Amino acid sequence: MIRPADPRDLISLPAVEVAAGKIFEDVGMPEIALDVPPSLTWLGGFQRAGQLWVATDDAGEPAAYCAVELIGANAHIAQVSVHPRLAGRRIGAALIDTVGDWAETQGLDGLSLTTFRDVPWNAPYYARLGFRELPEGEWSPELRSVVDRETAQGLDPAARVVMMKPL
Repeated sequence: MIRPADPRDLISLPAVEVAAGKIFEDVGMPEIALDVPPSLTWLGGFQRAGQLWVATDDAGEPAAYCAVELIGANAHIAQVSVHPRLAGRRIGAALIDTVGDWAETQGLDGLSLTTFRDVPWNAPYYARLGFRELPEGEWSPELRSVVDRETAQGLDPAARVVMMKPL
């Protein structure tokens, strides 16, 4: 089940992020697997803004989430993570569909995100969901700021890609 996150969900989400990050070890990216999970403060900001959704497991516990920020006329997917025990069930796709539906009701133009270019469950996956690579010349100043922030946090911009999906 996918629903807007409530404050009680927040405590579970860092563990989802840690579990989801571990699979980056399999593609030679241990530094991503060891990345610090999002803080409750960061998650709470999205939750209070109504821009955080969770997917729950059979026990009703959050097992995936998607956090969205507004960037220009787009809903920017700041983070989407699915616990590996639920991999292959299209939960990430369902979360993104939910965000797309929400963005349409807000009158937004599209969904944007940044992700790893060559990780199979990143850019290739999002391309299958209808996202396309956005050439640097088409980046808005706000998207440029996202990439700059990621670079300052140690992510190699050559390994990253900005993607967009019109609504």
